[in-house]
Amino acid sequence: MLRRLAPHQPESFAFTPANKAWAEGQITKYPPGRQASAIIPLLWRAQEQEGWLSKPAIEYVADMLGMAYIRALEVATFYFMFQLEPVGQIAHIQICGTLSCMLCGSEDLIEVCKSKIAKTPHTLSADGKFTWEEVECLGACANAPMAQIGKDYYEDLTAEGFEKLLDEMAAGHVPVPGPQNGRYAAEPLSGLTSLKDHAAGRAQYNGSVQLAVDIGDTLKRIDGTEVPLSAPWQGKSAPAPKAAKPASKAEPVTAPSDAATGTRPQGLSAPREGKADDLKQIKGVGPKLEALIHSLGFYHFDQIANWSADEIAWVDANLEGFKGRVTRDDWVAQAKLLASGQETEFSARVKKGDVY
Repeated sequence: MLRRLAPHQPESFAFTPANKAWAEGQITKYPPGRQASAIIPLLWRAQEQEGWLSKPAIEYVADMLGMAYIRALEVATFYFMFQLEPVGQIAHIQICGTLSCMLCGSEDLIEVCKSKIAKTPHTLSADGKFTWEEVECLGACANAPMAQIGKDYYEDLTAEGFEKLLDEMAAGHVPVPGPQNGRYAAEPLSGLTSLKDHAAGRAQYNGSVQLAVDIGDTLKRIDGTEVPLSAPWQGKSAPAPKAAKPASKAEPVTAPSDAATGTRPQGLSAPREGKADDLKQIKGVGPKLEALIHSLGFYHFDQIANWSADEIAWVDANLEGFKGRVTRDDWVAQAKLLASGQETEFSARVKKGDVY
């Protein structure tokens, strides 16, 4: 298949500070003069940051590694895991169309993609939330038909069930991955014929699904907030987090909008009474993103709960490295519940210490 770069390209690309530190750490894995060996992980990190690989991103990575642009382009265009066109803001759907899945109904799943996302693969849906493509065997033949969405497999799909999954994701939820027909893993549809004694003590979900449930949002792309950055092969551990500055008396922030999109919400120069709400109780907000939200003047659930559509657009456009996150994770709906004293399923897990 001929793979070309997208006709419309951004003007530039740069790693976020966290991703740049991660990339520099990866380069140190290789001997001097062999840094080009880091090309695949660095291209992947660039794709995770933006969702796809643009020409500026490929050239940026090539410059970091001292490679000729054509060499980096060869890698990016050779491996199908690299997306060379913009992908959906929420998820890129990969439907397995190889023999087992085809015989079990993958063509019906592709028709769902055509009707609910776009008529052609690698085309953004009208709302920009999804894209799709048909791919070769993903190795889950016993659970056909299946699709890879984000970092997870959704297996034993039907057209009706697949439509519901897309609707849930569009609404800001992350459905439980794995078999969608009640199967635990890849045992026979008629039930276990061996190892029956081990079934009684098994966990609620199989290993990969349980990990996905524990993470809580495997649709989210890697953004540098997941784990502290470190380079253990150099004997270096992650730096300790910086202590927060003492809060001063809160007062309205009246700085004008610095983005052409939307209207800047009124913020605060510091949290009320010196105590901010734990914004990490909002699904999709990690420590780094919480610090960025604070820097924009937002410390409390009720501030976020009252954002208008124009204000959401402004915040989405000004979350450097996290653009579109407000809409994707529906912060406003979550914040309204939290501001009223209610809990969400995610905030309850945060309070229990199940989310780090």
